[in-house]
Amino acid sequence: MAKGYGRVGGKKGAGGQTGMMQQIQRLQEQMEAAQEALAEEVTTASVGGGAVKVTMTGDQRCKEVVIDPELLKDADAEMLQDLILSAVNMALDQSRAMQSEKLGPLSGGIPGLGF
Repeated sequence: MAKGYGRVGGKKGAGGQTGMMQQIQRLQEQMEAAQEALAEEVTTASVGGGAVKVTMTGDQRCKEVVIDPELLKDADAEMLQDLILSAVNMALDQSRAMQSEKLGPLSGGIPGLGF
């Protein structure tokens, strides 16, 4: 009989599964560490020549909204709302790009986990 013929689930296969499980566990630990680091990183978006600034973390939490008091003297509510909306969306885009940069390489090898 040929070597290995008729074998089902030999040692080699079982060791491969153990190795893969260890790789997945390491990857999970790396992902968790990267997500924790992202929560600490911030990005700030500024619109209206610095009249409105929004600071967002890498895990998409809004940390601060700053409105220049000078803007409030002449601004109408609609313009202020538009500026705030633009700043929040810009900060979110920057935060998502930061997240993709940090987590993308870790999820590249696993289908369905792309960020």
